[in-house]
Amino acid sequence: EGLIEFYDSFKDMFEFFCKNTTIHGTIRLVCSDGNKMKTAFWTLLLLASFGMLYWQFALMFSQYWAYPVVLTMAMHSEPKMFPAVTICNLDPYRFDLVSEHLVQLDRMAEESITRLFHMNKKNSHVRDSSRTGNLSRSGFQLSQNFSLQRTVELNNRTGKRQSLVGFRLCNATGGNCFYKTYSSGVDAILEWYRFHYVNIMSQLPVIINISDHEEQIEDMVYSCQYDGEPCRPSDYVHFHHPVFGSCYTFNSEGTDSFWTATKPGVPYGLSLILRAEQKDHIPLLSTVAGVKVMIHNHNETSFLEHEGFDIRPGIATTIGIQQNEVNRLGGNYGKCTTDGSDVNVKLLYNNSYTLQACLHSCFQHIMVRKCGCGYYYYPLPSGAEYCNYNKQPAWGHCFYQLYNRLRNHHLNCFDQCPKPCRESLYKVSVGTAKWPSAKSQDWIRQALRHQNGYNSTSNMKDIAKVTIFYKQLNYESVNESPLLSDNLLLSSMGSQWSLWFGSSVLSVVEMLELLIDTLVLSLLFCYQSFRSKKT
Repeated sequence: EGLIEFYDSFKDMFEFFCKNTTIHGTIRLVCSDGNKMKTAFWTLLLLASFGMLYWQFALMFSQYWAYPVVLTMAMHSEPKMFPAVTICNLDPYRFDLVSEHLVQLDRMAEESITRLFHMNKKNSHVRDSSRTGNLSRSGFQLSQNFSLQRTVELNNRTGKRQSLVGFRLCNATGGNCFYKTYSSGVDAILEWYRFHYVNIMSQLPVIINISDHEEQIEDMVYSCQYDGEPCRPSDYVHFHHPVFGSCYTFNSEGTDSFWTATKPGVPYGLSLILRAEQKDHIPLLSTVAGVKVMIHNHNETSFLEHEGFDIRPGIATTIGIQQNEVNRLGGNYGKCTTDGSDVNVKLLYNNSYTLQACLHSCFQHIMVRKCGCGYYYYPLPSGAEYCNYNKQPAWGHCFYQLYNRLRNHHLNCFDQCPKPCRESLYKVSVGTAKWPSAKSQDWIRQALRHQNGYNSTSNMKDIAKVTIFYKQLNYESVNESPLLSDNLLLSSMGSQWSLWFGSSVLSVVEMLELLIDTLVLSLLFCYQSFRSKKT
């Protein structure tokens, strides 16, 4: 009896609760017991209040379990590291192992273009009649089965027939074929050339020694200064891109204090004088002459085919950059990864995790599994080889179908590759001006000839000046935070409880006490009933 308060009946217990509880309105149930209409009214009112309360609770919990987020923006101002900058000369090497077939491919393309655009309109098919030969080292032979063709198809949007240009691709049995077509003859020729090009380049070893072809940076970069100081040999790394040629990445690791940005503005940025020379230019691989520039984060692979922009020779280009930072919550609030270690896709790149690196790796794994070989522009998984239509005649059919599925989000790569939880983005604004001017052209040419051995009759049209700088050191961070945190959920529940009953947490304890008393009293009555029957 010192622990539990006993009542003679449930009615006594209920009356005691209604008269002493801090929940508003309950006392009217016993004070108005002489007026049944008032008692019924207050009973219905309390039941309706309970219903509204728990309906609001259900809405709050459904919103809480949906895990919505709110974006908060903050401005930060502090010295920071200059981003990594990659430049390429758009002049890929003609390696000795494949140079003979590249010449044959150029001849084959020239004949195809001539026949395609000067053929009889009644003849809808064109075959390449150029002679091909074998590479003495690899036995590779250019295929005649992918000739450029002109087709006429019905446009589903306009309902009119249109002329298309492309080439035919079939599976291994030849029973499933389709045309890779374009409305533009230029796009069709470029894609046709690139298709043959990757087959030729697949003859090169996976790890290739480019030391014999590596040009000194002075042949491309005539001048390099950062924050008014000349660049050092340790400030850049060199690599070769199969399409964009010889490339250099400045400040690739972002650990050297030399690249710390302390002031915004043009004088404190990276200033380059570049030569856009086309020694072994492959005209149908890239129709652009100039320099490719990409600004990206440190220790990240530069995907130049998806990002970056071209610098035109003969002009001065100023590129102002503004850094933005995105911080995602992850977990129940969204799919993201901190460093890629929890992603099911094995990255084929040795740099830090990015969405593009994961998508390329995922596609290459599927390509090797479905097609039996890998795409030349992406790294290979262990034990795989690059595609070659001499060994895998149907790989083109397999590749283009897979790539279309990837573009249409029908492959599961986008599901397997989350965005990084923390990501830095760079907004750029570009300005251009003619450089050098007519009056300064002569002395600039003399200075370059004296210092860099520049000798050209192109009137400085193969020289470009690029300046990359922070417009301001302020950077904007966009952070995700829960719309309904645990504290906010409890606060909202308390607000609803106070709204409908004008009570507090202690009132909830009183209701729990009522339930315990009801349970104990029920057990006692059951025990008394059992003893009386036994007696």
